[in-house]
Amino acid sequence: MKNINILSTQILSDNWYTLKKLSFEMTGIDGATSILEREAYDRGNGATILLYNREHKTVVLTRQFRMPTFINGNGTGYLIECCAGLLDQDNAEDCIRRETEEETGFRISQVEKVFEAYMSPGSVTELLYFFVAAYSDDMKMHDGGGLQEENEDIEVLELPFEKALEMIMSGEIKDGKTIMLLQYAQLRGLLL
Repeated sequence: MKNINILSTQILSDNWYTLKKLSFEMTGIDGATSILEREAYDRGNGATILLYNREHKTVVLTRQFRMPTFINGNGTGYLIECCAGLLDQDNAEDCIRRETEEETGFRISQVEKVFEAYMSPGSVTELLYFFVAAYSDDMKMHDGGGLQEENEDIEVLELPFEKALEMIMSGEIKDGKTIMLLQYAQLRGLLL
């Protein structure tokens, strides 16, 4: 394990989340010590979930506007994604239950944590907790769509599982966490 010593931390932005510039000393594999600088975007940790219905062979996804994709070539700025949200002060399971009901309208009873992953470790601190949960029509409490006070404008999509998998190949689904969870469901045979 390399020896890391943080020398200084400078806040570059604290508007939406926190962008830090860190200066640190690191001892490499060869034993040489270097002083390096990196920026890290700290937005907190998050959770995401794939809702699936084994009987109907469907999944619930969302569609919403994502500005970073718009400025990076996504003509509409809209992405099809699994429901997700930041933990805030909650643990991951409480967070994903809350986000699922806010965004999709489904009140789920049982969730299963399947793994956790850093999604962009070269620049973002976020650790994402991945969940799956079965859903049924009787769990639908309202239309979903997110919270108006958070300016969320979320479309809820119920899709055949096979169609969702095809949408990865066609490029209609480009969101990493969603691709990971759909492929997890396929590998584990969740909808068989």
